Amino acid sequence: MAVNKETEESWSDAAEMFLRDGNFSSMRACGREVLELNSDSAEAWAIIAEASVYMQDFTEAEKALDSLWSLDSQKKVARANLRGLFATAAYYGAQFQLDKAMLAYEQLFTRFSIGESRGGWNETGQRIVERGYAFYADTCLLAGCADQATEAAFNASHKALDIKQRAIYHSKALFMTNYRESGTERQLKLHRQYNQLLEAETTFKHDRARRGDEHILRVGYISPDFRLHAAAYFFTPFLRDADKKDFEVYVYFTGNGDHITQRFKKMARNWRDMYLQTPLQIARQIVSDHIDILVDLSGHSQNSALPVLNYRPAPVQISGIGYINTTGLDAVDYLLTDRVCCPDSVTARKFTEKPLLLDGCHLCYRPDIFRRMKPTGSDAPAKRNGYVTYGCFNNFAKVTDDMLLVWRNILDESNGRLVLKNKTCSVESGQEIIKERFRRVGGDLSRLELRPFSPDYLTQYNDIDIALDTSPYNGGLTTCDALYMGVPVITLAGWSHGSRYGESILTAA
Repeated sequence: MAVNKETEESWSDAAEMFLRDGNFSSMRACGREVLELNSDSAEAWAIIAEASVYMQDFTEAEKALDSLWSLDSQKKVARANLRGLFATAAYYGAQFQLDKAMLAYEQLFTRFSIGESRGGWNETGQRIVERGYAFYADTCLLAGCADQATEAAFNASHKALDIKQRAIYHSKALFMTNYRESGTERQLKLHRQYNQLLEAETTFKHDRARRGDEHILRVGYISPDFRLHAAAYFFTPFLRDADKKDFEVYVYFTGNGDHITQRFKKMARNWRDMYLQTPLQIARQIVSDHIDILVDLSGHSQNSALPVLNYRPAPVQISGIGYINTTGLDAVDYLLTDRVCCPDSVTARKFTEKPLLLDGCHLCYRPDIFRRMKPTGSDAPAKRNGYVTYGCFNNFAKVTDDMLLVWRNILDESNGRLVLKNKTCSVESGQEIIKERFRRVGGDLSRLELRPFSPDYLTQYNDIDIALDTSPYNGGLTTCDALYMGVPVITLAGWSHGSRYGESILTAA
């Protein structure tokens, strides 16, 4: 039985509605309803494929995609179904076939551009390409292609129909700029644009005089990362070691908790679980707690709490630790940093906040909340190997081609070996991408060892003689972990705040 275009579009719109609600089984049911009317419906097969990917039912997704691309109407990419291209890319991405996923996303964007030049797309088409850019950004980042990832995240922001979602994508893109840029005027301008994207229905006023000078200062820490997270290695002193005579500490946890969360919870007398609360609801809680100083510990990292600070729930607001750059928000007064990371007024001008300069390193690494390891002694690996083994366990997206070239030269000069360990190395297609980039800079693959990410990665520092830091986006936790394991670290200090984290940590060490 034939199905008219209006009926098919109404089911497609319903599928989008169920998708936004996270009801993937009902989304897939929409596609099956259309198939009952027309087994040759490209949109129906595409809906089923996309929903199946979200449900991690990859067998069903593959069957639906095979049925879709076998249709005569879909055999040419120029005429292909938009959702079908997205579902194909998402399927490859979920299977960690990064090269195939990236190609499929590029076909999706080409198809979207063709449609735009011929009169545009309806709202469903706009939402599909918005998702496409967002998923493409994640795929590119895992592949270590930081430039492409950043551009894709900004494109997702530009295509987003909802202003709040636009701000979320823009914030994500801002974080990604740090992989290749550091302290540029362009970065500052892009961060300032975030301030314009946030809509605050109200901002709270504060009468500092009414609070008086004698009361104990109430300090609130807000973050989604009081959990198993890299930034959380630096949170313990704020909670456990606070001066309880002069300060009363409050914690506003906006993330989804785990066993590490429970350990943090025992350190804080005033703990507020704010998961799934709106930014305005969280801001009202902060106001009702009469917080004097609110400290954001996430910046533009995932699930940012910056929309809460935009309501100005505390009279003094600070950002630091969880992000290496400016927030761009007028509502944030200060940035927590130190004199090594921010040595002069030139660096300070790259922030919308006033730098709070500590004399020592502003990062206080405390791994004991996560693990306890018995100290062990061992000879340097070079003694048994006869050559120096260098290692970098940082996110591969931080590794620029310039950095690879520097490392290649180090290996050539010292007859050394290089171990890279990260999530990109965890998938076959990712390893091929790394090898190809190393070949391009003239690297000898026989001197390169790729290891997948694993929970026991600390013990693998026993195989490393010298750890190499990345630049311009320095490591933080990875540098501290290497030192914790007794491995010396070499960093390349840059001219900007984020490119001097390594220097700050090593100076303190």
